[in-house]
Amino acid sequence: MATLLQFQFQFQFHSICENSLRKLKRKPQFRRSANHGLFRVSAGESGIQKTTEALVVSRSPGVLDHVFLNLFRNKMVQEVGWDSEKAGYDGLIDVANRLMLARTNSQTQEAAVRILRSLFPPLLLKLYKILIAPLAQGKVAAVMVARVTAVSCEWLMGSCRVNTVDLGDGSSLPSGVFVERCKYLEESKCVGICLNTCKLPTQAFFMDHMGVPLVMEPNFDDYSCQTIIIRGRAV
Repeated sequence: MATLLQFQFQFQFHSICENSLRKLKRKPQFRRSANHGLFRVSAGESGIQKTTEALVVSRSPGVLDHVFLNLFRNKMVQEVGWDSEKAGYDGLIDVANRLMLARTNSQTQEAAVRILRSLFPPLLLKLYKILIAPLAQGKVAAVMVARVTAVSCEWLMGSCRVNTVDLGDGSSLPSGVFVERCKYLEESKCVGICLNTCKLPTQAFFMDHMGVPLVMEPNFDDYSCQTIIIRGRAV
């Protein structure tokens, strides 16, 4: 019986991934911002950013990386109500698979937002949204989020760097984060997991709970990902 249940789970999960890949794989697009006109948000395109050499993140996992991994995994386990027997990152991917199981896309996204919220003290999120997000028309928050993300999230995403984003109004900000090869996407090998447990809930979390609009554009061909933190209104 256990073997049969495991086979059914694997079959359902791989079906979700294959269907997601067929439906959702798409070419880079242009999006319009109410404040900034057109800007390019495709992952890995050199035309949208200039590398910020001052902050290039590439290092071996340290103690804090293991702490962040275990904390994030524990929060996922609490949401899912199940844990994998596998240790480390492999176990995290197993739990992410279970998060997708028997849920609609919207339910998975809502669960992922709850996980992200549980990582922060509620008062901290409220104060950031009220006090930090409005500063300098959102520039301070955008640059801050980019730098903190690049420094603190390499354990999840892999090697990444802050880059400068050129906006449609002629201005530019070092508010992008480029992931050369996203570990989460590469290890999960699932477009559905990428979109429903990372991209869409992360965008919703930062906008709704921190007042910071951002766009994440994963590239499903080379596993790179460009995140653009936008000052002003959301796209």
